[in-house]
This record gives sequence, structure tokens and C-alpha cells, in this order.
Amino acid sequence: MNNQQLKQKRKKRLHAKVRAKIKNRITGVLRLNVFRSNKSLFLQIIDDNQGKTLVSAYSKEIKEAKNKTEESFELGKLLAQKAKDKKISKVVFDRGSYRYHGRVKAAAEGAREGGLLF
Repeated sequence: MNNQQLKQKRKKRLHAKVRAKIKNRITGVLRLNVFRSNKSLFLQIIDDNQGKTLVSAYSKEIKEAKNKTEESFELGKLLAQKAKDKKISKVVFDRGSYRYHGRVKAAAEGAREGGLLF
């Protein structure tokens, strides 16, 4: 195996570990999922029972941001506002295989400030 394949395998293992902890801890609660690319950040609130995305936000929706971290914070607040409009207040945070720092942490703090509970 080359290094890229090892990285992908490790990432899948970490994501499965985080997902298993979430499912074992709380069932029936909506999940706030984070996908981070090099340029953008995607946030989704997913209902796992129905298999549907209820609310989503994309970092390109944010116009006034100085850097990616500030953009992520504003994106979290935007997602929380969209969730409030659909009467969603409590979610479980699914960081995937990403560490809880930087843009992922900023998005979570923005969502909390916007009114989501997790």
C-alpha cells in the first residue's frame, strides 16, 4: 500500500469510530455533519431515521469573511438560523474524521452561538 491508501484507510477508520460513538450515545436525534475540503466547508443536519438532509449550508453562501476560520464561524451561525426556521434546536455534532480545532471548531461554536444545542 502506498501512503495515500494508508491515509484513506485511517480516515475511514476514524470516521467509523466517531459515528459509532454518536449512534451508541444518542438515537433519534438529528446529526450535524461536517465536510471540510481545502477551500470550502459544508454543514448538514441529517435525519438518519429517514436518511434525509433537512438543512444544509455551504461556505460560499458567506460573502463577508476575512479568512476561512471566520467564514466557518459565520457558516455555523447561518446553519443555526436555517435550523431555527425549521424548528430544529437539538443536534449531535459529527465531526467525521476531522480533529476538533480550527475551522471545524469555529463552525461548531458558530452553531452554538446561533442557538443549536449539542
